Amino acid sequence: MKSTSIRRALVPGLAVAALVLTGCGAGNEGGTDSGSGDSALSGTLAGGGASSQEAAQGAWIAGFQTANPDVTVTYDPIGSGGGRESFISGDFPFAGSDAYLTDDEGELSNAKDRCGGDVIEIPNYVSPIAVIFNVDGVDSLNLSPATLAGIFAGKITTWDDAAIAEDNPDASLPSARINAVHRSDESGTTENFTDYLDAVAADVWDAGVIELWPTEYGGEGAKGTSGVVAAVTNGTNSIGYADASQAGSLGVAAIGVGEDFVEPTAEAAGKILSVSPAAEVATDSQIVFDLDHTTTEAGTYPIVLTSYLMMCPTYDDQETADLVKGYASYILSDDGQQQGADEAGSAPLPSDLQEQAQGLVDAISAG
Repeated sequence: MKSTSIRRALVPGLAVAALVLTGCGAGNEGGTDSGSGDSALSGTLAGGGASSQEAAQGAWIAGFQTANPDVTVTYDPIGSGGGRESFISGDFPFAGSDAYLTDDEGELSNAKDRCGGDVIEIPNYVSPIAVIFNVDGVDSLNLSPATLAGIFAGKITTWDDAAIAEDNPDASLPSARINAVHRSDESGTTENFTDYLDAVAADVWDAGVIELWPTEYGGEGAKGTSGVVAAVTNGTNSIGYADASQAGSLGVAAIGVGEDFVEPTAEAAGKILSVSPAAEVATDSQIVFDLDHTTTEAGTYPIVLTSYLMMCPTYDDQETADLVKGYASYILSDDGQQQGADEAGSAPLPSDLQEQAQGLVDAISAG
């Protein structure tokens, strides 16, 4: 199953406390001290991809450019699919994606051809996917897995439906039609969201794990994470899904896990890593795993994406290699991970995972 991942070998018995960085100095190794104002770095670095990373990328770019004033970095949030395509074609020297590379459509083989060998995929961003809502008279909302699947499959169409009422016995639910908003573009967020629906309620959600929303399920389409957030904000009795960092003032639903309903916090999202198996395609250079969405572990939020950076081990010219290496090192550094937490609500990487990812980045070279 294709969802964003981290190798299980790195996170045995991981608890929430392990998500706090313990200072492995990721930005200060291998001559890539980009967090300390390495004035030798200069030039322009253009990447793009997953829109879920947009807020975090903005924070990382600002911090990296402050430390390296002769560098300009841009990130185009065109979606995970577009990011992977642009990386494989060579248009982007790095890309962000909410879904790891596989050969289901030949992407992994093509990426290896582009890189001339192995591809580096390192996690850089762990965040809950929030179910956002804007419903008249409703301030809080609980949704069991089957109920959530029914809403987005177009099988539950009004807010006072018996299934929603059962999850929310004290709520004053309007007798109004549900406006379910989805991504209209190819999206890693959609893939991770439907991966969850497929895992927990395949009898209700029968479209499988997809990046492009099925038109037969109806609803309102919106481009990018910001488009979904805007559509829910401006819509009437609307619901959608988006990276939690961009939910803003919208309501966020608590999702049924076992006997409880769990809200989308960074800490709750991080807990899923300890119960998730390694992906079949995981290698020494691809740090990926499959999320266990069916967990009943208390306090675990089950709709999570782990977004990551995609890079080559070698580049044709030294400037590109140095810029990719420096920027990725900054993202993995204590300062960079804390910026992601502060500005985008992501869970900082565990220190052992941070250190292994930095080892891959340290080996980037020109040749």
